[in-house]
Amino acid sequence: MENSVYIGLSKQVVLKENMDIIAQNVANVNTPGYRGQNMIFSEYIEDPRYMKEDIALVLDYGQYQVTDPGNVKDTGAPLDIALVGSGFLGIQTPEGIQYTRAGNLTKDAEGVIRNARGMAVASEGGGEIVIPGDAKEIRIDKKGIVSTDQGQIAQLMIVEFDNYQELNPAGNGLYVTPEAGRPAENTAVIQGKLEGSNVQAVVEMTRMIDVLREYQAVQNMMQSEHERLRSSAQRLAKTQA
Repeated sequence: MENSVYIGLSKQVVLKENMDIIAQNVANVNTPGYRGQNMIFSEYIEDPRYMKEDIALVLDYGQYQVTDPGNVKDTGAPLDIALVGSGFLGIQTPEGIQYTRAGNLTKDAEGVIRNARGMAVASEGGGEIVIPGDAKEIRIDKKGIVSTDQGQIAQLMIVEFDNYQELNPAGNGLYVTPEAGRPAENTAVIQGKLEGSNVQAVVEMTRMIDVLREYQAVQNMMQSEHERLRSSAQRLAKTQA
């Protein structure tokens, strides 16, 4: 098999992965706090067995998130919050604390504050935040301190990180990271507002079309190479006949 076919196959695999990421962005265009993902490409040098020359293949090195904030809209809901700044909200999961920008919170029958997926929102100390059943109002100040008409209850876990590209998508609008976050100093919590996705649908649809065209171009190149090899084999067979 010729090198060009190896290279074409590697490019198609990467293009498919890129299309999956773009499709995920489009699917989350209306998801609160969602941050768009982009793929990072890299060259990978392979030394195939029984071949004299190395091959420069295409490698999907990883992905990075777009850190621009989404648009903030008023909702008036007491448990909707927007994070103005670079901080993330801590969420309790079976795998430990994970992080999100999605501020569309709710309260269950026991008064526990949860995210849209039903996971408990973490307090500053890592525990649950429980609203008393007879509380008449809920207030959340800029530092994330949760209070009712009966007084202060807890403080939301809002953390910031040195490297936001270390935050890896874990699904359901959550992120995981090996980096230990620090209490937020440059992030304000705004009650009654909600940050939307930072995905621009028109841009993502344009990227999707570009990837599709590039995939088709690679497919055409590989088909042409296949025809060239077949034609060469046929001519060689006639010469030796």
